[in-house]
Amino acid sequence: MTPTALALLGYAAWSTLLVTMIGLTRVAAVVAGRTAGNRFEVDGSDVSPFSERLARVHANCYENLPAFAAIALVALATGNSAVTDGLALWLLVARIAQSSIHLASTSEMAINARFACFLVQITIEAWWVISLVGIAG
Repeated sequence: MTPTALALLGYAAWSTLLVTMIGLTRVAAVVAGRTAGNRFEVDGSDVSPFSERLARVHANCYENLPAFAAIALVALATGNSAVTDGLALWLLVARIAQSSIHLASTSEMAINARFACFLVQITIEAWWVISLVGIAG
């Protein structure tokens, strides 16, 4: 498996872990009697501050997944994964770091660190698009 394919799979696995965590926090809230099983706010705010951050972290993941997946799949499908392989796992590390920082804290320093991780991801994706277009052109 190429690093690009592994990063894409890892990204999907991370997103799956996050949505599983959302489900578990909601089950715990129901079992503890803090909320009814059919009454959850989409943003997680009705469960706990952590649950609210968890819902946002998951949303951050699926908001960027289409761009990452499209670029990775184009590289893989066209036999150009050499363009993406070198930074693919770094993009995944930056995504997991961004999520983890967000889950841990909402301090100003944490927000700046999260933004830096996000910037790494967007920069890598932009570089890949430019590189792949250059090959196609």
